[in-house]
Amino acid sequence: MAAERARFAFVVATKDRPAELERLLWSLAGQSLLPEQVVIVDGGEPSVRGIVERPAWAGLRIRYERCLPPSATRQRNRGLSLVDPAAIWIGFLDDDAVLAPGAVARMEAFLAGAGADLGGASFNMLNAPQAFAAGLKGLPWVERLGIYSGRPGQVLASGFQVLVGRVDRTLDVRWLGTGASVWRREVFASYAFDEWFGGYSYLEDLDFSYRVGKRYRLAVVAGADYEHIHAPHGRGSGFTFGRREARNRLYFVRKNPELSVARCCLTLVLRIAISLAMAARTGRPYYIGRAFGALIGIVQSQPWTRREAGRDDRGERRQ
Repeated sequence: MAAERARFAFVVATKDRPAELERLLWSLAGQSLLPEQVVIVDGGEPSVRGIVERPAWAGLRIRYERCLPPSATRQRNRGLSLVDPAAIWIGFLDDDAVLAPGAVARMEAFLAGAGADLGGASFNMLNAPQAFAAGLKGLPWVERLGIYSGRPGQVLASGFQVLVGRVDRTLDVRWLGTGASVWRREVFASYAFDEWFGGYSYLEDLDFSYRVGKRYRLAVVAGADYEHIHAPHGRGSGFTFGRREARNRLYFVRKNPELSVARCCLTLVLRIAISLAMAARTGRPYYIGRAFGALIGIVQSQPWTRREAGRDDRGERRQ
């Protein structure tokens, strides 16, 4: 008897994480309802073809593709082009995600009752991280300035997003992480991942989902659970991450004129101050590097230094 199939396919962009990818595939193969298709786009060296072709998950309909040089956004866009037409919904899974038993069936049940206004839905992260500097972010004046908010799933005038965390009821939100999410197929007729966010591609999920959320409803689905078991590598040094965070954040804000560059810069300066405080408290040089990297990123993102000025390929599909 053929396994029952959900109406959606998953795209997995992976790079140099064979153990994590194997763990993800075990969690997919063990679902009570299997996806229509799994597209794995590999940007690593060596390739993970040998893992993908193991008989342990022969019940999964897997398509494997190489994509070099690696870039999470480019790999996802490439994967979208390979999805079978039978899939009504298209999802994304990070290679270090693990779906809980029954998660696909619960997501399918939610989507079956969703209205046409729903554009995307995220699985519910059981091990959601604690918000960075949560005490400061909870102060009333921080929200009044549009810097941050205690309301989960919001995007503030500063361009900073509020983490959703684990939910006990399905919640409508303004943005979605794409590490374990499903999207209405028709969304991709108008939207793609902006490949300006290269390499590790930090904030590409915010950029993509925020644009989609201007037209469609977005939700986090309680009961459709997963864990994000972060791989030990990926973000790089504190300097690398701080610089990337500032540059990518300002790029995102400038793409959306309803957001405020001034408030974004103010929030980034507060982030720098918090990083320096964390460095003094913990003695970890990572935080010094993150603060210095953010400062460099702010300077490099000014109009007279930005290389991306004039770029018009920002994730919207051309008609």
